[in-house]
Amino acid sequence: MPVNKQSGSRMRVTEVEEFVRNPPPGFSVETLGSGYRVRCNEEKRLVLIDDFQSCGKKIVFHNSLGRKVKMHNLWEYSSMRKSLLSKEIYLLISACEEQSSVSNKKAARELSVVKRYVVCIDGNEPFIKWQLERGMDGTISSVAGESYRVDIDLTEEMESWAAKNLISDDLMKVKPVWRDASFTLKYYSDALFDFPHWLGFSKRTFKLRMT
Repeated sequence: MPVNKQSGSRMRVTEVEEFVRNPPPGFSVETLGSGYRVRCNEEKRLVLIDDFQSCGKKIVFHNSLGRKVKMHNLWEYSSMRKSLLSKEIYLLISACEEQSSVSNKKAARELSVVKRYVVCIDGNEPFIKWQLERGMDGTISSVAGESYRVDIDLTEEMESWAAKNLISDDLMKVKPVWRDASFTLKYYSDALFDFPHWLGFSKRTFKLRMT
């Protein structure tokens, strides 16, 4: 059963198969021999999705920046920040189940993908925009002189969404483990002595909430 439900008006969650079969306004899907190419109106949408396989088909989002965005100068950072705060942001998030395999008497944790979802959040929506601005301002101390990595995390929101839309509707028997429920901004400074980056102190995370 396809799932296309909202968390208020700030987050939309759509199964990949449904997204490809019935693309939302602003998107089009081209069928290729080995899969699908998805195109969109980039003026209003920012796609942060890596190429992936689904049901034996490769799905490519044309002109996607990928889940980890690299920036090398102030202009690239300013352009990315402007896009985040003015466009719909699209991510690919996977719902997984935990499995245990025993090898040499040690239990290893493995994740098996159950479903993939295209998740959309509106960076121009006032509450989300405020969080993004505050999060970036609070984690990026000096764009010009320091390299950094910032993860913007949606895990808790996906857990809340699943509890309301998957588990409560009996579409998934167990509580899913979410994979790739974040996107990453990486800024590379040309500073000669970027000690915080070298020592691993420039990694930051902030959580994005819908309520």
